Amino acid sequence: MLTNRPRPRRRLLDIAPGDTVLVIAGRDRGKTGEVLRTLPRERKIVVRGINVVKRHTKPGRSAGGTRAIQGGIVDFEAPLDYSNVMLLCPACNRPTRIKHVVLENGIKALECRRCGEPYERTRRTEQQ
Repeated sequence: MLTNRPRPRRRLLDIAPGDTVLVIAGRDRGKTGEVLRTLPRERKIVVRGINVVKRHTKPGRSAGGTRAIQGGIVDFEAPLDYSNVMLLCPACNRPTRIKHVVLENGIKALECRRCGEPYERTRRTEQQ
């Protein structure tokens, strides 16, 4: 007998494209880079210049259309796990955890746990 189980609600990632992060685990530990894109379902992010891997491709394969790719070795940034990076605070320029706060005007914002400064990227919520 099949039953409809309630699915757990997915939590959005606190890191967005354009943020600067520090890698805290893995072979690229200690490097910083800019987030190119996020993959919230897999809880992974892609960072520019970090976790670069080589992929061997055959010539003649089409890349999303009628365009044929030249064969060879292609370097690209592979996704990192979300837990292996920390957000860099622009105010104190140190890796930090973040805190969610709601400002007086009803805007949700992120706050640095180290220095207490709000992060400049903000999200608008519905006014109640």
